[in-house]
Amino acid sequence: MNTEQKLNMTMLCDFYELTMGNGYLQAGLQDRITYFDVFFRNVPDKGGFAICAGLEQLIDYILDLHFDEEDIAYLRGRKLFSEDFLNYLRDFHFTGDIWAVPEGTPIFPHEPVVTVRAPAIQAQLIETFTLLAINHQSLIATKANRVVRAADGRVVLEFGSRRAQGTDGAISGARAAYIGGCAGTACTISDQLYGVPAGGTMAHAWVQMFDSQYEAFKTYCQLYPHNATLLVDTYNTLKSGIPDAIRAFDEVLKPMGITECGIRLDSGDIAYLTRKARKMLDEAGWTGCKISASNSLDEYLIRDLLLQGAQIDLFGVGERMITASSQPVFGGVYKLVAVEDQNGKIVPKIKVSENVSKITNPHFKKVYRIFDKATGKAEADYITVWDEAIDASRPLELFDPHATWKRKTYRDFMAKPLLVPIFQNGTLVYQRPALKDIQTYCKEQVDALWDEVKRFENPHNYYVDLSQRLWDIKQSMLRERSKQ
Repeated sequence: MNTEQKLNMTMLCDFYELTMGNGYLQAGLQDRITYFDVFFRNVPDKGGFAICAGLEQLIDYILDLHFDEEDIAYLRGRKLFSEDFLNYLRDFHFTGDIWAVPEGTPIFPHEPVVTVRAPAIQAQLIETFTLLAINHQSLIATKANRVVRAADGRVVLEFGSRRAQGTDGAISGARAAYIGGCAGTACTISDQLYGVPAGGTMAHAWVQMFDSQYEAFKTYCQLYPHNATLLVDTYNTLKSGIPDAIRAFDEVLKPMGITECGIRLDSGDIAYLTRKARKMLDEAGWTGCKISASNSLDEYLIRDLLLQGAQIDLFGVGERMITASSQPVFGGVYKLVAVEDQNGKIVPKIKVSENVSKITNPHFKKVYRIFDKATGKAEADYITVWDEAIDASRPLELFDPHATWKRKTYRDFMAKPLLVPIFQNGTLVYQRPALKDIQTYCKEQVDALWDEVKRFENPHNYYVDLSQRLWDIKQSMLRERSKQ
């Protein structure tokens, strides 16, 4: 294969999606309308919520769905697929409907974040990439949001490209981190493709290239006077790094009237060194000099550094965010929840398991977020059958999903639908927001959660409940399946 050829992402599917597609065609089920939900079961890092991301890449994938002749030739060579199926693939494109939660929305376990309604072969074939896009970016956006919240208003930059799992892990990971709240990235191509602000100054190699540390700092200040952030820990941070930086600032920047500059620490006792650095810079008159820190940081280390009085204005966070190393799998799944019969009636489907958490919620559904009108805070999510409506003029009673004997009644509330139309009859109907607007929306929606839900340890259980009608349908189907 010519590795320079653009990959056809339609072929990024699990092989069983093709064998099932061939089987559906042979069984005459290719036009059967099906409904699939994407949802996840557990929040990463035992957090209180996750952040939805990856919809942009899913949209691009759906718009480009097709099989090239060489794809069909490859499949023919496997000697598993009928010629009818291979001919079907020649004209393959998506004709169904998709609803999704907008990127940047806080999401919770067991609620649909994407719903696909499409003919069986189409809906089955897009499973892998749909999960890939949503799982990866939701994972990184969730981790980034935790890191940004730990920084408590200080700037966080994504520094993880060199440690990411592959090229897309770096590129789309930087995008997801930006949605989660990072101010920018070190990944240049993510800026070029998505507009994630890219930036950077120097590595230790720059300092080592010169005969003296001072010469390295002075030269950099001369070349980039308005972007002078100096890496001060190549040799001895307190003895020479910071003094040489101050000297370079004094001799190059001060005569130019420039007061904005910075230093960066990438090793050592960051809390101690930044306190010392702040004192030295202030005494030298460089009170506006920003201090940045990097070196295998995550939300817990950042929180501890700040509790220890570290004087840090900017955090560069790399491997532990871009890989979500503390829990590197999001765990979203793609499950059949309904089909349409020959008369167009929606027939719910359910997956039953001895593991209770793996029992699915059947039917074509809506998800509402319940907001308290007085506080503006999100109180609960409410899952209904697709044709149910919420009457906000009447009290709404929800169960605690972790203790079903607990009930909570909402009276003065607003119900906001979470799933919005993305594709209708194969046509994109969603107006894609700018990435910066997604980031702003994410911050607003996270701010609407109670602080108790946002705790890193033992967060409050956010209510996600089923309507009585959906609950009754599910229980009836479970009773029926128990007889089989």
